[in-house]
Amino acid sequence: MHELGIMMHIVETVEAFARDQGVEHIKTLVLQVGELSPVIPQYLRACYPAAVDGTSMQDTELEIEIVPGNGVCSECGKVYNLVTYNKHCPVCDSTNAEIISGREFLIKEIVAS
Repeated sequence: MHELGIMMHIVETVEAFARDQGVEHIKTLVLQVGELSPVIPQYLRACYPAAVDGTSMQDTELEIEIVPGNGVCSECGKVYNLVTYNKHCPVCDSTNAEIISGREFLIKEIVAS
């Protein structure tokens, strides 16, 4: 599970940012995770308590927003969810699509209190 290492790096990054900005307490950390990202949201949630334990963020709430894994069909131009339709266009059944969202993994927001 590489999510623990990822989450520990995020905590270090957010703590450094907060220090640089003079923020003393972070209320909420919001992450965006794409459906097509190799990062698994439930594992991030499970790792979060261990990653923040003993840090300035141990009382910080974690929110994770899921970004849909959407693509546009190269054959007919239909925009559709690649996960829902198992990479098959619901209009023409083509599997040729360009991914337009869902690979994201980023810190979206840091809410200070």
